[in-house]
Amino acid sequence: MASPAGNVEPQEPEVHRGLAGVVADTTAVSKVNPATNSLLYRGYPVQELAEHCSFEEVAWLLWHGELPGPGELDGLRERTAAARRLDDRVRRVVEELPLAAHPMAVVRTAVSVLGTLDPDAGDDSPAAELRKAERLFAQLPAVVAFTQRRRRGEDPVDPDPALDHAADFLHQTFGETPSAAVADAFRISLILYAEHSFNASTFTARVVTSTLSDLHAAVTAAVGALAGPLHGGANEKVWDVFAEIGPGPGSGERARAWVDREFAAHHKIMGFGHRVYRSGDSRVPSMEAALRRLAADTGREDVVTLYDELQAAVAGRTSVLPNLDYPSGPAYHLMGFDTALFTPIFVAARVVGWTAHVREQRAANSLIRPLSAYSGPAERHLDR
Repeated sequence: MASPAGNVEPQEPEVHRGLAGVVADTTAVSKVNPATNSLLYRGYPVQELAEHCSFEEVAWLLWHGELPGPGELDGLRERTAAARRLDDRVRRVVEELPLAAHPMAVVRTAVSVLGTLDPDAGDDSPAAELRKAERLFAQLPAVVAFTQRRRRGEDPVDPDPALDHAADFLHQTFGETPSAAVADAFRISLILYAEHSFNASTFTARVVTSTLSDLHAAVTAAVGALAGPLHGGANEKVWDVFAEIGPGPGSGERARAWVDREFAAHHKIMGFGHRVYRSGDSRVPSMEAALRRLAADTGREDVVTLYDELQAAVAGRTSVLPNLDYPSGPAYHLMGFDTALFTPIFVAARVVGWTAHVREQRAANSLIRPLSAYSGPAERHLDR
């Protein structure tokens, strides 16, 4: 369009709020395959990994691009088992924090402290970055477990190197070796939460890395992004809904009434809908099956009944389908975790994906610095 003076007026830039639909970079870590609606880790459908692999195997896959051989897996297990015990200096910092502080704030602080104590602090070489990633993988369960036990007035439990990563996470939290059903459900949840392409927290970690900041700074920032209820905090909100409705006799009628009220108030129902999936979250069937086995093992079929009733009530009002947070919230409750610890568990799983992306970003780095469309006042000057 030409102005009266014959000059071409600049076009207004197209703004993509929330970066919706914007492809910011390439990644070889994960993708959602539209043809099968499957989340792929390095090409493998996550549901297959959850069925057949340990969390250590999946961590290696995300970091290295291929599943580990027997010697590689044994080496990873030995290194991470040896690094699980939380440094006393980290414990002292955590103990100085208010008990009322949300566990995500505690975890965020602990990650930052761990960065100052890491023996490779200041070394951003690929080999050092991998060692840092392995140590964070090993240490975060101790942070989460200590946080829950401290909130309950319980002493910390030292790790058991004879247990695998998922089972020892539960052991450090509850002070006993978990049942096979609980350990397996927990393993599945960690694998399903480990990675999900350029989600908000992962993109945050990549932005921080693009400035050439260190791995612990990137993960600390990612924890902050994950804390929001529109991202990682949703699994906590799911159990809050279950607790509000109440499992047990009459839960179906209560669930329908609750959904009617929420829709009338135009509230978002946590645990439903996803920015990426349009035909359902491919991770849900694996976690839902684990939840059902867990409920049978713990004698809490009333939770699964409410799970089905609430899902049916939502389906009666909208076509929006559940996401991973919907089955994982009640599953973590049945395992015995405090609700405020659900998102820190997410951190302990997603740290694998975050650090895989940090390493990928650093390997072919470009500073991430988008433009903005200015909407403030036109240029003006002081009248003085």
